[in-house]
Amino acid sequence: MNGVRSGRWQVTASQHRPIRRDQAVQVECARELLGVAFSEAPNKYYFVLRPDHMVVEADSTIQSIMENLQVYRNHLTVVFEGFQYQLGDFHVKAGRAVIAHSENLRGIVLEVEYLPVSSLGKTHQLMQEFVDIWQEVAAQSMTGRIVHLEPNFGDYSLSDQYSWQHTALQYISLMVHFLSQRTN
Repeated sequence: MNGVRSGRWQVTASQHRPIRRDQAVQVECARELLGVAFSEAPNKYYFVLRPDHMVVEADSTIQSIMENLQVYRNHLTVVFEGFQYQLGDFHVKAGRAVIAHSENLRGIVLEVEYLPVSSLGKTHQLMQEFVDIWQEVAAQSMTGRIVHLEPNFGDYSLSDQYSWQHTALQYISLMVHFLSQRTN
């Protein structure tokens, strides 16, 4: 495909659960807090609160603050990692999804970004055509299947201009999808 490999990438998606110490003191907090860290944005951490339809950006130090305050603990982490490529106007990341510390493969990830345009509305048709081509190639040469996961960004009040918050929501959706699948 005449792509040029441009380096490695890693995304860490974690499920945090509240630490319940004293049952007499009731502290109101989210039952589940999902977080995402990107190797390409090392100073940022993103939280997704699915019941509240919120994506929040924080400084990366929030993880150590939560740990020191003992409010939430990391329950489960999925690591997405692989190589990135430039294919003309497309930036493609191909890699695997594994449960941290076990190397238990949960799936293969293909992230595609069309560089000239960052508007979701303007690129939707083009991206769908790109996925359709991959579906055809996969049907002829691969076992398994390609699943196109596209969160409803509107539910989270995210703008039409693509951002790290959109990417965080996509990786949380991938984590939830992979963890819901049975392993053989």
